[in-house]
Amino acid sequence: MNKILLGLKSLLVLAVVYGCGPAKQDGAEANVSFTLQESDLPDYEKNIDHSGLINALGDRHGESIRTGEHIYNNVCFNCHGNPEQVGSIPTAFKFWEDTFKVGKDPYSIYQTLTRGYGSMPPQVNLTPVEKYDIINYLRETFLQKDNPEQYFDIDSAYLAGLPTGSTKGPEPKEFKPWAEMDYGNFLINTYELVGIGAPERERSTGPVQPLKDENFVNNNFAYKGIAVRLDQGEGGVAAGNAWMIFDHDLLRVAGAWTGEGFIDWEAILFNGKHNISPRTVGDLHFENPVVPAWANPATGSFEDPRFMARDKRRFGPLPREWAHYKGLYQFNDRVIVSYTVGKSRILETFGLETTADQPVFTRTLNISPSDKPLKMRVAPKGTSVALVGEGAVLKEQGGFVVMEVAPSQAAKIKLLMGKPGMTGLQTYAQTSSAPESLELLTKGAPARYPQRLTSEITQGTQDGPFQVDIMNPPFDSPWKNQFRLSGLDFYKDTNKGVICSTDGDVWLVEGFTENTGKLSWQRIASGMFQPLGIKVIDEEIFVICRDQLVKLHDFNGDNETDFYESFNNDHQVTDHFHEFAMGLQVDKEGNFYYAKSARHAREALVPQHGTLIKVSKDGLKTEIIATGFRAANGVCINPDGTFIVTDQEGHWNPMNRINWVKKGGFYGNMFGYNPPTDSTESGMEQPLVWVERDRDQSPSELLWVDSKKWGALNGKLLNLSYGYGKVFVVPFEKLGDQVQGGIFELPVPRFSTGVMRGRFNPGDGQLYLCGLSAWGSTQPQLGGLYRIRKVEKPMTIPVGIHATKYGMKLSFTDLLDAGSVQDISHYTVKTWDLLRSRKYGSKHYNEQTLTVTKAELDKDKKTIKLTIPDIKPTWGMEIQYEIKNKEGSTVEGLVQNTIHQLGEDSAW
Repeated sequence: MNKILLGLKSLLVLAVVYGCGPAKQDGAEANVSFTLQESDLPDYEKNIDHSGLINALGDRHGESIRTGEHIYNNVCFNCHGNPEQVGSIPTAFKFWEDTFKVGKDPYSIYQTLTRGYGSMPPQVNLTPVEKYDIINYLRETFLQKDNPEQYFDIDSAYLAGLPTGSTKGPEPKEFKPWAEMDYGNFLINTYELVGIGAPERERSTGPVQPLKDENFVNNNFAYKGIAVRLDQGEGGVAAGNAWMIFDHDLLRVAGAWTGEGFIDWEAILFNGKHNISPRTVGDLHFENPVVPAWANPATGSFEDPRFMARDKRRFGPLPREWAHYKGLYQFNDRVIVSYTVGKSRILETFGLETTADQPVFTRTLNISPSDKPLKMRVAPKGTSVALVGEGAVLKEQGGFVVMEVAPSQAAKIKLLMGKPGMTGLQTYAQTSSAPESLELLTKGAPARYPQRLTSEITQGTQDGPFQVDIMNPPFDSPWKNQFRLSGLDFYKDTNKGVICSTDGDVWLVEGFTENTGKLSWQRIASGMFQPLGIKVIDEEIFVICRDQLVKLHDFNGDNETDFYESFNNDHQVTDHFHEFAMGLQVDKEGNFYYAKSARHAREALVPQHGTLIKVSKDGLKTEIIATGFRAANGVCINPDGTFIVTDQEGHWNPMNRINWVKKGGFYGNMFGYNPPTDSTESGMEQPLVWVERDRDQSPSELLWVDSKKWGALNGKLLNLSYGYGKVFVVPFEKLGDQVQGGIFELPVPRFSTGVMRGRFNPGDGQLYLCGLSAWGSTQPQLGGLYRIRKVEKPMTIPVGIHATKYGMKLSFTDLLDAGSVQDISHYTVKTWDLLRSRKYGSKHYNEQTLTVTKAELDKDKKTIKLTIPDIKPTWGMEIQYEIKNKEGSTVEGLVQNTIHQLGEDSAW
């Protein structure tokens, strides 16, 4: 069978919208609004022998079906499921019962796969052969049997009418960018440690939501696992043959293993799998259970005091006074972790030695004097353990080999560890080198990534008030980085900035304001756990990761990070794939804020699931500000000290929502931790707007315009779109305690990635955006960097909205033509309701078209008053208009909004 080209989930998922009604049966309709234009396609797509590829399916039928099934089950099944099992996105297209929108014949489906349509992303990493294999599998497995009306009969006339060509495109090839990237010699993630012959994972599934909890009490998860490569060689942790994992919640070595292959890469941000965490691959030499490694110095007890979840597992770090992870030093390919136990400071590094062709795993510890005796569980009884050095002894206690350290004296020791039953370890310990001093490795090291990479800036020349510059990263990097960019910020020297990627990197980027047409990129940090926000404070870099808030330190002036300080690691991390730590903002007092997503289709296990979180300026305190979020993609701090947090359509969320957040507020997700008893709308805070999925499939972070160069938009609110790669302005009003409003799409081209984060550069006053496609975006490119420049042309953009008992007011940036405004035929106003429930999303209910009886231009010449006699509060409203500005140019637009209350307007 051909090797399968497996891209990321966002690139291979067969998407939410395939349709309802064919465009035509002999090929996709020319006027279908595909995501990609024909000019965006690779040249070979213009010369494909479609008839030949379809005919060949008969000759290689078995192979083709197996190939299509492999793609579907490994990637597409995540969202789409099958007739017996609902996918993780219940609204995703169901091939066994739904109706195609773009056409049901193979070529039409091919066009949808190739070019994308609606929420369906273009499958840029599938070859033509593979696309027809997946089409063949869908037709033979689902359509012919369960959905025969959508099964198209192929005949000679149909084949003769297909576009002609002479090639079948490039050959399929194995493609696993997540496994080929050089992450550096460590990578922090959640890992499950298993040995050879481990049983299949337990994964709860089914149509009833929330899904039940699996029984993972006895599974060895390192929820904050620092995986360190121990053998020598290039390529980083993914290319190694021997590893150890240090769990910085419990300050334990979770285990060590060897083999061909690092992990199985089963995870949403690796191979795209949902509801799963990666497992180790190979021979597990020893492991420790998920309990504290060090006894409480005050009591001598190993009893775990941490928060116990509903499923009887415990999560989060140990109490600071007991033990606390301080951070990670990098010295060449060495990793040195720093932590405290009681009042003792400990430096620890990991290594690999060999005796009689058997691997010996080493732990070197430098332990400062303690005021109390210290005890550490090294490994379960039976594991081969030896000790080199002075200041500690090994004993057996409670089923473990335990290291005891006497008080009031420093200890420098090396532990040697091997498989149970390993022979000769004690003899080998007599000749093993003495434990080294680690302090010398904490002062800075030569750069591990000395190369400076360069990328070109493509200057935008679009018509209209905005021009977009493409500033793509150097995708041909020597470390095969995916550049899934997830956050950016600028230094005081605004020509320089820092950008993080969800693959674990931070880049120092220069060239933003010098206008040389180029950017330089320096990799200054790597190996972190899914960074999704970054902030520069007094020239110091802070990064929010899934496991901790990290402060980066450069000790020797080469810009590269020598110490990854754990500024705050109060994060409660479970094995669930969905609990991203999103965005990073800082208030005027210096406190930090980020949003933590909840578990998907499951009830929360820990209080932090689905919350807005505050970290104190000194990093010592964590506080939950608001609850009830499902997938909260980022934080915006408002001028009045409140917040805005977006959320995504799903269970208990009938549609996407933009939330103006109050402290202590609950925002609707009844699967959250300890939700209120009232599950109705009155039991939650209402959003600023319910965002219709056709407008934006997945809103990300909002920000306030802070630039005089943006004219009338200065001081206004913008919303970024991860789902569709757009930017919206958010007009709103406040009636009593309720903020309500809508969204309007800025007239800029859709970006080739989902847009995650944005910052205005104080140097040039323009908006810089970074984005990625990793889960659920329709946009095909893995990562991108962009600049939106405001130019001196009229905008005519709605920036104000007011709902009154008489109708709607829309205020624009520019003067309008009174004659065009007064023609009521230039407006269409529609409304609808939604149903909020435990089910995923909602269809429209009670759809109506409201009559506009009068339209007039207010005295400011920028505000339209639409008299709408039947207006009332509504979940969703769309106002379409076609007017002219003062210069006489026609302006078309659509505002999508929500009305919670109708205000008074005595001057109407």
